[in-house]
Amino acid sequence: MEYQLTAELTTPPDAPDLDPLQQVGVVSLLDTRLSGLVSIEGPDGMEITPIEHTLNAHLGGVIVNWLLDAPALVFAEDATRTVLEQLLEETELLVGWEVKHCAVTATDDQLASALAVGEEHDEVEVFDFSGPSEEERALRRTRLLDASRHLRAFGPEAFGAGDGDISEEDARYVAGALMHGIEMLTDELFGDIQTLEDEDTTADQVDALWVLDELPQRFADTYTALFAKQFLVATAILGHRLTLTEWTPPLCTAEALALHIAKSRAEIELDLADVLGDDKLAQIFAVFDGYAFENHDHELLYEYGDISDDSPASMDSAEWTESAEGWFRPHSHLVDAETLHPYLTDENGDGGAPSAPSGP
Repeated sequence: MEYQLTAELTTPPDAPDLDPLQQVGVVSLLDTRLSGLVSIEGPDGMEITPIEHTLNAHLGGVIVNWLLDAPALVFAEDATRTVLEQLLEETELLVGWEVKHCAVTATDDQLASALAVGEEHDEVEVFDFSGPSEEERALRRTRLLDASRHLRAFGPEAFGAGDGDISEEDARYVAGALMHGIEMLTDELFGDIQTLEDEDTTADQVDALWVLDELPQRFADTYTALFAKQFLVATAILGHRLTLTEWTPPLCTAEALALHIAKSRAEIELDLADVLGDDKLAQIFAVFDGYAFENHDHELLYEYGDISDDSPASMDSAEWTESAEGWFRPHSHLVDAETLHPYLTDENGDGGAPSAPSGP
């Protein structure tokens, strides 16, 4: 199956910003190394095949977008992280560089058509990756259980604990994975913001983004750097509310979409920790959705996206537009407020996304 990897390689903490010439140089250096890599050898003869990559440099490093073929997501993410770390270690000019974040998701038709198969190369470089050890998986499981104590908005019953074969420990694993998912989402949104600001464009003009590519793509031409900043604020509010002892369903559409994507990040975390099979996780999330969401209208945005005769009558008209501005307006029946945060208000003060930040 094909997966899209997005990773950020960062310069040493105390290093100065990369000037334009250095940015060109580091892209050329990494492109040469990655282009020579045609196979990653894993455990039991498992093979991961790189297909195509793109590199985008900025002041603090390089964002790598990498399309590859792998038998499973868990191998794709861990193997590619290992390869990138090894490349940095073996490249003298990149001493001190780090792999800041690395995430893999299955590709969709849009991504598959956007990335073509790379040219064949005479030089063949093969990396041997044996996969995460049991010790590493055990450490991941411990971290998930530790993180679960921060999610106080839901009890174990919200994850199906006591229902059939779902244990309280299973519920804690998913709760911890969700908190890690919010953390991942926050990091990734900083990356999306940086990319959109550097390119000075909208999401539909960028090859790959970490979070915005997982929002309804009908609106991609309205996903600006400002929108990404507002989505980050909405995600931060959501993350804080998950730590409180009482829960109100998503206060705006942006919150619902952020929680929806955080669930996908949680699946990655659980996959890497090697806990909970797909069937059990689907069962847990089915229960969780009933507690967490007021309805499934945010999912319908992926299917419809604008007002039409076929659109569900339950959707607030603010959500059924040709842009995503209405997603930050609070649901008036859930919260008695005109806006959820000053950064999410428009210039007229009636909620929604501003055309420009009102503060410094």
